[in-house]
Amino acid sequence: MQSQIESESKTRNLNFLIGITGSVATIKLDELINGLVKKFIRINICIIASQNSLHFVQDFGKYNQKCPILAERHKFLKGSETQEPVIFSFTDEDEWSSWSKRNDPVLHIELRKWADVFLIAPLGANSLAKISNGMCDNLLTSVIRAWDIENINAKPVIICPAMNTLMYQHPLTKTQLEFLVEKLGFILIDSIEKVLMCGDSGIGAMAKVEDIIEKTFEILKSKNIL
Repeated sequence: MQSQIESESKTRNLNFLIGITGSVATIKLDELINGLVKKFIRINICIIASQNSLHFVQDFGKYNQKCPILAERHKFLKGSETQEPVIFSFTDEDEWSSWSKRNDPVLHIELRKWADVFLIAPLGANSLAKISNGMCDNLLTSVIRAWDIENINAKPVIICPAMNTLMYQHPLTKTQLEFLVEKLGFILIDSIEKVLMCGDSGIGAMAKVEDIIEKTFEILKSKNIL
């Protein structure tokens, strides 16, 4: 029997949460968003950015051109009346400015409720270490810490690691990725081998954007979310 989440997701736009972290692969964000919109058509995209990721993104505010006011973005978390793709974003600063008193919305909880899928691309070494150790010191890690792990098949988390070769090959990276996949049920789209931005050649680069999109589509199809 289909879950209520799966059934509802087929009658409205897919709510797609994208997390970006402090990896140079974040420069591919526009390519990722454009590809997702073309592939999924009926989709809403919310981007949450770690502070370090903003170093690699030019004009992050452009994702909120249609909803520059924070309160307007919160309304999207309650549902969009249009079938046209809605794209908006939040940063760590928004987490704190959204709340001032009891019964105000807690942004990381609202995002967890809103999302049908959480794709973290790229997932850098620092954020990987934080998530695998349960830290929740920013918006992105707080969303993950609040995720409903018991129902992760209905609302999957997909991770795309990206880091230097020696960081990727470090024993801690293997341990942390295995924990997220085997214990928490995250889905791994693994790094690939190529010439990295630092000039080194080896494994650690984020998977190709087109592969991430295609594999994500297959994952959601297999889970009957689409």
